[in-house]
Amino acid sequence: MYNSKIIGLGHYVPENVVTNDDLSKVMETNDAWIQERMGIKERRHVVKGDGNTTTTMGVEAAKIAIENAGIDKDDIDFIIFATLSPDYYFPGPGVLVQRDLGIKTIGALDVRNQCSGFVYAVSIADQYIKSGMYKNILIVGSEIHSKGLDMSTRGRGVSVIFGDGAGAAVMSREEDTAKGVLSTHLHSEGQYAEELWLAAPGMGGRWVTDIIEENDPDDQSYFGHMNGQFVFKNAVVRFSEVILEGLSANNLKPTDIDLLVPHQANLRISQFIQRKFELSDDQVFNNIMKYGNTTAASIPIALTEAWQEGKIKEGDLVVLAAFGSGFTWASAIIRW
Repeated sequence: MYNSKIIGLGHYVPENVVTNDDLSKVMETNDAWIQERMGIKERRHVVKGDGNTTTTMGVEAAKIAIENAGIDKDDIDFIIFATLSPDYYFPGPGVLVQRDLGIKTIGALDVRNQCSGFVYAVSIADQYIKSGMYKNILIVGSEIHSKGLDMSTRGRGVSVIFGDGAGAAVMSREEDTAKGVLSTHLHSEGQYAEELWLAAPGMGGRWVTDIIEENDPDDQSYFGHMNGQFVFKNAVVRFSEVILEGLSANNLKPTDIDLLVPHQANLRISQFIQRKFELSDDQVFNNIMKYGNTTAASIPIALTEAWQEGKIKEGDLVVLAAFGSGFTWASAIIRW
């Protein structure tokens, strides 16, 4: 039996910076209101003609991760791509990454678990590697939210939160079972699916021909909906539970955590968890201030920056945790 470990990280974000003051010019909001409620100062948005897509950003992040892993792209055995904003309704971006990186005809899997997508992908990769099926797996989390946001006062409750970006990791075989991914923990609660959701262009109750015929400019089903307070209340509970579950499974305590990298959903959620577990500022990494919520990309972007800043050292206990649409939530306990 093997363990899996992260051997390379990388991230990519668009150059275009959108500040809270920029948003105040197109909707009724202001910098103080956004920072007080979400902790966000700015985010990155793609712009028309800049060449960025969910796939191309993921490819750029992947190139950096592969380089930092010190392996060749042809050493990759499998690709897992987590996103809620694929380039196409189908096929998924996993195969597009395989094509654009010029990798041999390996398998590619797409994960649609939104904010929890990257941790779910880590869990899948971990099991494939532990079983001996694959040695080196590329995981990508990439999102473009800005193309689908209601940039008006009507949509400000959602639109001020989200940004665009991509992160990637290469996971590989580790023969020392005391290192690498110690355990992962996955959960869902579908009864609350419509508390944080995007109805269109799903085919659940609509025909494409009807959508085209109606051509309704006021059709809000193409914009995300979030019951903010309800999501917040569930998030703080599930974050705590899944972190404690992971620690308990490995006979560890919150005091053993060297670095917690939470999904960057809302700075207030991260701060609540930090206070509950009595963690210092050095034990929790947040960068939502710069990027907003990038959903499946948020943890790999944050993990990459934490590693680049020297906040992760060999032997450290690193905890990843996420909660989001579905509802889904997950954690990964890693000995670096």
